[in-house]
Amino acid sequence: MQFPTPLIEARLIRRYKRFLADVTLMDGTEITVSVPNTGSMLGLTSAGSRIFLSHSDDPKRKYSHRLEIVEADGTLVGINTGLPNRLAEEAIRAGLVSDLATYSILKREQRYGERSRIDMLLEDPQRPSAYVEVKNVHFMRKTGLAEFPDTVTERGARHLHELMAMRRAGHRAIMIYLIQRSDCERFRLCDDLDPVYTAAFALAEKAGVEAYAIKCQISPEAIEPDRLIDIVR
Repeated sequence: MQFPTPLIEARLIRRYKRFLADVTLMDGTEITVSVPNTGSMLGLTSAGSRIFLSHSDDPKRKYSHRLEIVEADGTLVGINTGLPNRLAEEAIRAGLVSDLATYSILKREQRYGERSRIDMLLEDPQRPSAYVEVKNVHFMRKTGLAEFPDTVTERGARHLHELMAMRRAGHRAIMIYLIQRSDCERFRLCDDLDPVYTAAFALAEKAGVEAYAIKCQISPEAIEPDRLIDIVR
């Protein structure tokens, strides 16, 4: 995924109210920008961090700049949670995820389960449908080890149970953990931060839910799916 226009370098002053941040542009101007991430962004909100912003002239947007990338731990980290579905689709079409590229139909945001939407539904007349759920990952505590989640996610646990239901119904059910940083070679679940999610994942694995972790290459010009990395226990 190429950014349509070059990102703008800045420095982070503070993030607040989840959706907002005050930043300093390189000419010293202080502005407020939107933050497309409702999570805790643990480890990615240090004052003075080097960051990169996108810009839009859309008059409907309250804030013309949006936070896209934060530099942390010596690498660039994508924080926009609106991008993982698009990046996961690119990874699927590039053949990075099992045999999913060979499905003839890919549908986005389809209703399923009791009250959810599946990120992608893959269909083919010759085999069971594949329900694909995507989670954004940008948390790292130990060098080279990406982790999810960085806070309690009841919604994430519910998605795992709904994937299990799809599996019991005879479909394929797939979790993709999309890692928006390039310095990780392994992935694990944060059982200390959300043991309920970890327990749900263990049940999902036993039920036949497939899981894949994909790391990305990040630059101010593009975020691109790179390759699968190991999921460790």
